[in-house]
Amino acid sequence: MPEPPKQQVQIKADEKELLGQYSNLAVIHHNGEEFTLNFIYLFPTVPQGKLVASLILSPAHAKKLARALQENVSRYEAQFGTLPEGPGPGPEPSVGFVQ
Repeated sequence: MPEPPKQQVQIKADEKELLGQYSNLAVIHHNGEEFTLNFIYLFPTVPQGKLVASLILSPAHAKKLARALQENVSRYEAQFGTLPEGPGPGPEPSVGFVQ
C-alpha cells in the first residue's frame, strides 16, 4: 500500500521558544498512558537545579523520539566520531522536586 503524500505543517514559535533551553539532566517517568520527560539544569556550583521543560508524550511518540534520537546520534558519530558512554563528570544526583 503506498504511503499518503506528506503534508507540510506550519509551526508557530515565539522568540523564547526558538532560543531553546539548555538541560544537563533528564528525568523520565512513565505509566501505561504516557511518558513524562523532565529536562533540568543542574547548577555547577550548588546542589540544586531548575526544571526548564517538561514534555508529556504518548508511548508511541516516545518510541518514535527514541528512534529519532538514535538515528541522529549515529549520524553525529559518523561525522564527528564516537561519543563516550558512561556516567558524566560526577555521581548521578538524587533528584526531588520542590515548589
